[in-house]
Amino acid sequence: MSVSLSLSCNPLINRITDPAELVQVCAEEVGVRRLQLTNEFINPVWPVETQARLVRQFTAAAARHGLRATSLMTGAQARLSAMGHPDDGVRRWSEDWFIRFGRIAADLGAASIGSQFAILSWSDWDDPARREARIGQVLDGWCRIWEAVEPFGLKEMFWEQMSIPREFGHTIPATQALTDRIHASGIPLRILLDVDHGDVTSDNPDDTDPFAWIRAFGRDCPILHVKQSSANKGGHWPFVEPYNSTGRIRPAEIVQALTEFGPAEAEVCLELSFREREPADRSVVQILRESVDYWRPHLKV
Repeated sequence: MSVSLSLSCNPLINRITDPAELVQVCAEEVGVRRLQLTNEFINPVWPVETQARLVRQFTAAAARHGLRATSLMTGAQARLSAMGHPDDGVRRWSEDWFIRFGRIAADLGAASIGSQFAILSWSDWDDPARREARIGQVLDGWCRIWEAVEPFGLKEMFWEQMSIPREFGHTIPATQALTDRIHASGIPLRILLDVDHGDVTSDNPDDTDPFAWIRAFGRDCPILHVKQSSANKGGHWPFVEPYNSTGRIRPAEIVQALTEFGPAEAEVCLELSFREREPADRSVVQILRESVDYWRPHLKV
């Protein structure tokens, strides 16, 4: 069993825009060698020549610093993808977006791309017939995306379970039901577990228990999103004080759970968040470094 640490680039969006600077800061100042890159740094909607130039800049800097992008994930805006939209044209646009995203991932040497499975509107979710139609359409879309990106050399795709029904995966039973449908489709769309997610209104305490999620889905989970978590799911807290004293995420316990219930190789990805306020804005790199150091004794960094 091999467990490594990576960093989601979400907290660095707009704080760093140059790919070479991003690599230098993450490798030398934060101290990580694996990144989950988000689309804000190299966006599929930008001109193709711009994408290619930014890919070259990133890969050249990554080679100098011994760093790599292991996966690509949608950021705060692109996660609101139109995969679950009722209009065929909008859904096809979203599929094309993900195919271009897969091309960027392959050019960077990443193994996978991912996002949420889909997000449905209130009206589509509340009508059982429309909900079922949308789920079928979304799954067909992911199948078409995989058919297009597999030749690029990607290993797999992933979807992140969420915390409300219409964003999918809010409880363990609901996640299992969707996972079964995905497996039946035959595509390698694996689950990215965020152990801070889950429906806080559920009567089942397992649905908000990080370790219950790992026990249930660890075998199919190549990437685990973590942040310091409280019982009320209060925020994407970093792994620093005062959050570590009151939080329930302990690196040794997470690594042990992955060792027991995870795949042969797993990645623990720090997904943290910082407000656009001082002093938080200028403390991001320092706090990321402290969070990485908190995990460093327990896995490969």
